[in-house]
Amino acid sequence: MTDPIILFFLLGISAGLLKSELRLPVAIYDFVSMLLLLAIGMKGGIELAKQPFMLLLPQILAVMIMGFVLPLFAFPVLHYVGRFMRADAASIAAHYGSVSVGTFAVAVAYMGTNGLTFESHMPLLLVVLEIPAILVGILLARGFSGKIQWGLVAHEVFAGKGIVLLLGGLVIGWIAGPEGVVSITPLFFDLFKGILALFLLEMGLIAASKVSSLRQYGAFLVVFGIAMPLFSSAVGVILGYALGMTVGGTAMLAILAASASYIAVPAAMRISVPEANPTLSLTASLGITFPFNVLIGIPLYYQLAATTHRVLGG
Repeated sequence: MTDPIILFFLLGISAGLLKSELRLPVAIYDFVSMLLLLAIGMKGGIELAKQPFMLLLPQILAVMIMGFVLPLFAFPVLHYVGRFMRADAASIAAHYGSVSVGTFAVAVAYMGTNGLTFESHMPLLLVVLEIPAILVGILLARGFSGKIQWGLVAHEVFAGKGIVLLLGGLVIGWIAGPEGVVSITPLFFDLFKGILALFLLEMGLIAASKVSSLRQYGAFLVVFGIAMPLFSSAVGVILGYALGMTVGGTAMLAILAASASYIAVPAAMRISVPEANPTLSLTASLGITFPFNVLIGIPLYYQLAATTHRVLGG
């Protein structure tokens, strides 16, 4: 049976392709996004309080390294094979080294629907993966130039809405604990899938609007937008297994690796690499990779993680 949140996403895509007047009001979309980010952060914070931070440090450092490495793989493919200008190749590479909160939210819902478990500190790793790719993308585009406005970049990254809400949710959940959040559970946790359904409806509309941008680089972006997540997910599975994660945790790390940013990275690239064409990166991440991951990728990555654990663990 198809999960209804996926049907909401398909409704959004269909309405967008049919040029429907359907739109989620901006204020509602912002409200839904805030609820999702806070809920994900609080879930991680509640569980984070149950385990010592130092035990998580090796995983945090390993995941950060993955965040630095993935855009370094994507950049030469985009620049030399796809023949994108250096700025555009660096920008798109940064998007694919970072993460998608929306994809993570869908993955959380998928795991819950199927009774699957994963490491509770995954929201922390989600936050960790937002940042390294941005730094790599800027350096790939600019080199070690003194012209980079690092202060503005740091403010955009660390004070951006997504990071503030995720980290804020983590801290709130960590301090309040399971008992402290009981009074707000109906809004943030009980309604999580309903909120996610509205979010995916809007994401479907946005994804459909990006399809028209597939002109000069269309065929290459389609191939890249599917092949890069498959490659990144394999990296995530190998790393998750090497770090001793459970099957669910390995799958979630693969999903994080396979996702592409459409919030934090575009904002940072706008400041530091303004000559990069945002339509190209958003068409790839939102128009191709996000739908692929939501509709096909997430269950595929879980099966890849399960097979890896079965074969190597057996």
